[in-house]
Amino acid sequence: MADYELRHSSDDVTHLLIKGVVMARIRGYFITGLAIFLPVTITIYILVVVFRFFDSILGRFINFFLMERVGFYIPGLGIILSVLVIFILGFFTKHFFGKRIFPALERFFLLKPPVVKHVYPVIKKIIDFVMSKEKPSFKRAVLVEYPRKGIYSIGFVANEGMKEAKDKTSQHDLLNVFIPSTPGPWTGYFIVVPEKELIYLDISIEKAFEMVISGGVINPEDIKKEHS
Repeated sequence: MADYELRHSSDDVTHLLIKGVVMARIRGYFITGLAIFLPVTITIYILVVVFRFFDSILGRFINFFLMERVGFYIPGLGIILSVLVIFILGFFTKHFFGKRIFPALERFFLLKPPVVKHVYPVIKKIIDFVMSKEKPSFKRAVLVEYPRKGIYSIGFVANEGMKEAKDKTSQHDLLNVFIPSTPGPWTGYFIVVPEKELIYLDISIEKAFEMVISGGVINPEDIKKEHS
């Protein structure tokens, strides 16, 4: 009887171990598949949403006209027309009336409409930052104790501190440091810090920005592993 119970108990343990191994493998397969499926699916979804958005700007009216007249519509026609309109707008802005009319329109947006004057400048700054060929010329990526002692933030040395700040604080090693926000590094905080309180990082400005944009999910060493 005792031998039977011992064998029965041993079989139960073996069964539980096998079940645990099988479940661990299934879970591992699922997580691996999810890690591949989600980025691809989200990317495709974003592309579809962007495609439909731009296609609907002009395509909705043109395709409605085509359906009424010839009985069919052309997917993507709105994007083609939008690109053409943007090209023509850029051409005329650069060569003809852009220097006078568009500054006047910008002043109108900044001064007149109560809601637009708060939204437009922010959107323009974001677009200018993304489209600009001249990125901010930061000198080094650093760690700085911010917003309090014991907590470190990634920052970028922008320039030396202004003379008045050095004179009034009696600290002549002040540096201007920009601390970007996540995930949009075009906004953040500007602080003035003594150089002795900075920890210089041995990574490029680009790698530091990638880390900030990812919210800390991507480390510079992770990027090296992917390319190795």
